[in-house]
Amino acid sequence: MMLKKLFCLLFFAHTFIAHAQTASTENEDAFKLLDEWFKAQTEFDNLPGISVGIIKDQELIWSSAYGKADIAKNVPAQPNTIYSICSISKLFTAVGIMQLRDAGKLRLDDEVSSILPWFSIKQSASDSGPITIRTLLTHSSGLPRESDFPYWTDANFPTKEQVKQKLKEQQTLYPASTYFQYSNLGISLLGYIIEEVSGIPYEKYIEDNIIKPLRMSDTRTYFPQELWHGRMATGYSDASRKGERRMLDRFDTKGITPAAGLTSTVEDLARFASWQFRLLKNGGSEILKSSTLREMHNVQYMDPNWRTSWGLGFSVSQVDGKTYVSHGGYCPGYQTLIMINPKDKLAFVVMINAIGVDPNKYFEAMRAVYNKACDDKLNEKKEKKFEEYCGTYGFKPWGGEMIVSPWGDKLAILYMPNDNPKNITLLKHVEKDTFKRVRDDGENGEEITFERDKNGKITKLWRNSNYRLKLK
Repeated sequence: MMLKKLFCLLFFAHTFIAHAQTASTENEDAFKLLDEWFKAQTEFDNLPGISVGIIKDQELIWSSAYGKADIAKNVPAQPNTIYSICSISKLFTAVGIMQLRDAGKLRLDDEVSSILPWFSIKQSASDSGPITIRTLLTHSSGLPRESDFPYWTDANFPTKEQVKQKLKEQQTLYPASTYFQYSNLGISLLGYIIEEVSGIPYEKYIEDNIIKPLRMSDTRTYFPQELWHGRMATGYSDASRKGERRMLDRFDTKGITPAAGLTSTVEDLARFASWQFRLLKNGGSEILKSSTLREMHNVQYMDPNWRTSWGLGFSVSQVDGKTYVSHGGYCPGYQTLIMINPKDKLAFVVMINAIGVDPNKYFEAMRAVYNKACDDKLNEKKEKKFEEYCGTYGFKPWGGEMIVSPWGDKLAILYMPNDNPKNITLLKHVEKDTFKRVRDDGENGEEITFERDKNGKITKLWRNSNYRLKLK
């Protein structure tokens, strides 16, 4: 992989953060808090750019973006900025396979060699069961993770023909249906099966049968070079010890496209999530049969460690007792995540144009703040607003920031940086410029007072005889 000019992305100036935002009027205070958190956390985490969204059933109720899609050209990230979605591509390949299954053109327990006559790989165990379409979908085939080329090092991805030829020199890691082993090679083979069974090139099949019917107008089966450094976000490396990130070259995934080649946006992945909610609610058939989508969401394989469970294409896990189907993506310069809660019709999308960060942190932030807003019934508490107190406060000489944001009939305090923004402090209004902290048991805690200057403008926050200056 060729590395281009060094860019130092130490983003300490607030003016660097540029963002566009759309939001529902419901839970608007939660979205304001998330907005302030993302503005600050993007800088603290030294991200080039990030686009995020929350989907509730058929609506993208909140989306926003922070930082830059391209540093050199000063292009701000947007909710419709295009990112490589890397391994989220696997979900589209899985849907394509299940469409063909529903059409009676293949069975999940068909052996791969019965559809791809050239499929040949040395078995590491003589007693292995068959490698089937089902085992490819659940990453339990025993196949190695990759086709044996250094494409994650030099970004020179093999063609389909090269993958086919290299298979003859590779061998399985385990007997089929023994262990979970994530495999880009296995999902790439599913793309070849789509081509073989449908008689249509993989890219055209996915475009015609999934992307276009779902009106995902900014989703492609390739990296759009003509949009790179603009609508298509530029990818950056992980941060060095000095906080530097390097701009990375574009790449063409070629024969690995079914596993890692698609590009998309927050807005388009929201449509992908809403389609699933709609199909599960309405039943019948749209792209897939509703029963087929449920099948994909159900656990189909559990690793012997009881910690990794997989559906048909989807990872299946629980977060605070709620079942999520999901997939992440990791490619040179990009990390992405889509988390879908089918029961609550709630989904979250995270798209970052850098590696060496954890998209799960940003999902957890959105989930935690949104859920707390719902639990606190913010939509029923709109009678009081305290906008003049809101903003960022600094603490001298120790440093650190504190965000004050509206929260229904209260104020919310969030100390920054903060990887877990659900840990907010709530303030209840007492009189004039005086509030009291709300304890976990609901009782009043200590007093917090805001100070005004001679013009009546809020300038300080006092707590326990110590103050913070309002920065903005």
